[in-house]
Amino acid sequence: MQHQIEGVAVKIYSPAKTVADCFKYRNKIGLDVALEALRDYRHKHRAGMDELWYFASICRVTAVMRPYFEALG
Repeated sequence: MQHQIEGVAVKIYSPAKTVADCFKYRNKIGLDVALEALRDYRHKHRAGMDELWYFASICRVTAVMRPYFEALG
């Protein structure tokens, strides 16, 4: 699926991939956006943690995400 965000075509694969991408591009979009995406994902998709870690490993951000994930409890 493709969305237009501020005039830029953005492909959306799944919520888990989107969260991983937010952490991958956290320097461009801001860490606060990535953390909000993680909080929202945990709240709405409790059963999808395996999928989240799968995409985090593909995007090579597991080490970055882990401390924030553990802090959220």
